[in-house]
Amino acid sequence: MSWLAFTTPLLLLALIVLPILWWLLRAVPPAPIRRRFPGIVLLLGLKDDESQTATTPWWLLALRMLALAAVIVGFAGPVLNPRQAGTGTGPLLVLMDASWASARDWTPRMAKVEQMLRDAARAGRLAAVLPLTEPLPEEMPWQSAAAWVERLPSIQPHPWAPDYAALGDLDTEGAEVVWVSDGLDRPGRDALDARVIESGRPILGLAPATYADGLIQLRAIRTGDTTERGVELRAIGPGPNGALTQLGIARAEFAAGATEAEVELSLPPELRNRTTRFEIAAERSAGAVTLADDSLSRREVALLTQAEDESQDLLSPLYYLRQALEPTADLIEGDLATILPASPDVLVLADVAQLSPAETRDVTEWVEEGGLLLRFAGPNLAASDLSRDTEDALLPVRLRSGGRSVGGALSWGEPKTLQPFDETSPFWGLEIPDEVTVSSQIVAQPDPTLADRTLAALADGTPLVTRKTLGQGQVVLFHVTANAEWSTLPLSGLFVQMLERLAVSTRPAALSPEALEGTTWVPRVVLDGFGTARDAGNLGGIEGAAFIDPEPSADLPPGIYEGPGQSLAVNVLDAQAELAPSVWPTGIVVEGLERAEETDLMPFFLAASLLLLAFDALATLLLGGRLRRGAVAALAGLLLVAPPEARAQEGGTPFPGEVALAYVRTGDAQLDATSEAGLQGLSNVLLQRTSVEPEAPRGVDLETDELAFFPLLYWPVTEDQPIPSDEAYARLNRYLRGGGMIVFDTRDADIGGFGSSSPASVHLRELAAPLDIPPLEPLPADHVMTRSFYLLQDYPGRYNSHDVWVEAAPPEEPVEGMPFRNLNDGVTPVVIGANDWAAAWAVDANGRPTLPVGRGFAGERQREIAYRFGVNLVMHVLSGNYKSDQVHVPALLDRLGN
Repeated sequence: MSWLAFTTPLLLLALIVLPILWWLLRAVPPAPIRRRFPGIVLLLGLKDDESQTATTPWWLLALRMLALAAVIVGFAGPVLNPRQAGTGTGPLLVLMDASWASARDWTPRMAKVEQMLRDAARAGRLAAVLPLTEPLPEEMPWQSAAAWVERLPSIQPHPWAPDYAALGDLDTEGAEVVWVSDGLDRPGRDALDARVIESGRPILGLAPATYADGLIQLRAIRTGDTTERGVELRAIGPGPNGALTQLGIARAEFAAGATEAEVELSLPPELRNRTTRFEIAAERSAGAVTLADDSLSRREVALLTQAEDESQDLLSPLYYLRQALEPTADLIEGDLATILPASPDVLVLADVAQLSPAETRDVTEWVEEGGLLLRFAGPNLAASDLSRDTEDALLPVRLRSGGRSVGGALSWGEPKTLQPFDETSPFWGLEIPDEVTVSSQIVAQPDPTLADRTLAALADGTPLVTRKTLGQGQVVLFHVTANAEWSTLPLSGLFVQMLERLAVSTRPAALSPEALEGTTWVPRVVLDGFGTARDAGNLGGIEGAAFIDPEPSADLPPGIYEGPGQSLAVNVLDAQAELAPSVWPTGIVVEGLERAEETDLMPFFLAASLLLLAFDALATLLLGGRLRRGAVAALAGLLLVAPPEARAQEGGTPFPGEVALAYVRTGDAQLDATSEAGLQGLSNVLLQRTSVEPEAPRGVDLETDELAFFPLLYWPVTEDQPIPSDEAYARLNRYLRGGGMIVFDTRDADIGGFGSSSPASVHLRELAAPLDIPPLEPLPADHVMTRSFYLLQDYPGRYNSHDVWVEAAPPEEPVEGMPFRNLNDGVTPVVIGANDWAAAWAVDANGRPTLPVGRGFAGERQREIAYRFGVNLVMHVLSGNYKSDQVHVPALLDRLGN
């Protein structure tokens, strides 16, 4: 594609006459220099038969030729980086991958397609747009290009891969085919000969989260970027008020050239249980989201209680179990008639020997449906005849009569230690402390299946923990007591780790094919292509066989599916997912989605021609003797050198010429970039909605920069910010006394806020101590700031907290007819909050928000209210308390009434 084009290329033929003009101009000499010389009278009457005219200097001719050439080229309409309107003459077929990888820059993609359709409409061509993530039509839907422009908003990306199987059957004879690719490598891209449009933006994805050893394992993958960079991974779930909020955060670092980055996230069990999704921050794509199902949930563990002596807690079989399980599980205690209907994940029987036939039947059915029965030995089980001759259904092995004492006063030998765990055991990898010993145990009878059912054993090989499968569930037996009577295991951290390994394995992340066969799963939440979770509505149930090796599609969209007693997540990417850039056949033209801006060069060529003609005039005057050389140099300098004012405008000035917002540079590059982007977003809103026309925001250094030029100073507070010098505090106090406003933002409303003991709040008190700040109060509902432009009741940023503090006003007597107190006769010098306002205001170079706020429509509504609060801040600092004047009361009352 050419980088330069002309709107009137035939005009360039005029360049052919330039050699002729060169020859003609050489015959025209410059005007002669006239000098008065008295002796010239002696030459009068003489005749020179051989006179010769002097020619024009070659450099002057070249100057004139260049000026004329610039005029010709300029009127030919040169355009730099011209937009290609399409080369085909037949119908226009636009194929769009329209997958999750396209969602990250969906707006420019649709703008590109719309421009192609409008060009085709002007040429009177037919067109068709086919998203390849939807079934292809049997007949090509040719319509006028203008009709397709109207239909474009209905095309949206889908959270699954496009299907190229039927591309070869499309009738594209005589059509211009344009393929808008998502940038990922997939088989079948050679099915059609097309012009390809592809974005150069990197693609990021997130593999499903896994849980191991108390940590959540996250793996981010990428393609199209080989630089060293980090991405922010967030855990999202409902907060205390039920609204989705950030529950945890981790940063995955990509090494240079690496395509994946792993990170571990530690969440308390109660937060891990509430997590519904993990996502890559600021990445608007379903592939950057992974949903969490029951594999990360907090387990419900039921303890069968019996009459106990409260004075001997340490001897109770359940005491150590409660201590070990309470941090990681929800405990239910009671008899079987109470706890089984609650459908717990784990049922614990500590030294329970006999159950009634009805209880045995109920527990067996519960285990067969997927429960884990965890049993512990003890004197009662050792004294019973349970599972002696024949294996009991609720015990994993047959048991010998009585017990075995290996460390008592009347026994031989010392207490036994544990042998290392086998690789097939769920306890594999756990370190066995030396102090863990066993003095008594119930011994399993030898059996051909005993070795396969043994999860842990003593040093002499006798089983310590055994397990068997019963239906879809499991039965596990610890051959020692749950208290410290028979072993020191309950006193060690190993006991907690073993219980957690068993509890986590009760609901595997992927069910076996046998467990899925014959089941039906109903979608509860599904993802769209942008990664937004939506209610599944009336989508029908899906057979369990589809989840054996799930492949997201229109029939199985990514989401959360509810099945028999648990939920499963179908994510866009699987655990082994990798991203590779697209590879196209040789000869396929691939264009970038991003293009340099089209520039009309005519003004530049015409200006150059005028400049050259001006030099020509100066040279002609000089050669004719009508101008001195010093004057020529001065005039040439004026033509070449811009006025000092213009150069200052281009180079920038440390002080704004108009209103400009400012932020305090903290030294944190990422935080400073967010502050600048936030104030730029607020400045854009002010320009669009108010009469304020702010310049670009400025970052200020408190130690060196003058603050008096900025009406508002945004100061994000971090816990490690250095304390300013005394000179800086003197400058800040002058700024506050002169009517300036400082907006302190600790950005921690999600964990604390101003007045709390969060690190940022504590440091804010240190930063603000030397400032001349008046007494503060929470922002009253009738403060002038709540109505300086918009009528507001909330003041959110990225977080939505009502803890916003301003200067306290003395109480005043109410005025009849005045709906508000006449608060703050002057502008409040400080505003203190923790809602991270700059993050909510922040936009990129194209005016798009850079950081997420909330979820879905509610989040965008919160961002809008944040913008309105920012407008009110600026209008308040610029106009003061004019809204408190009595003259505005009728209009405000009328607006409030409506």
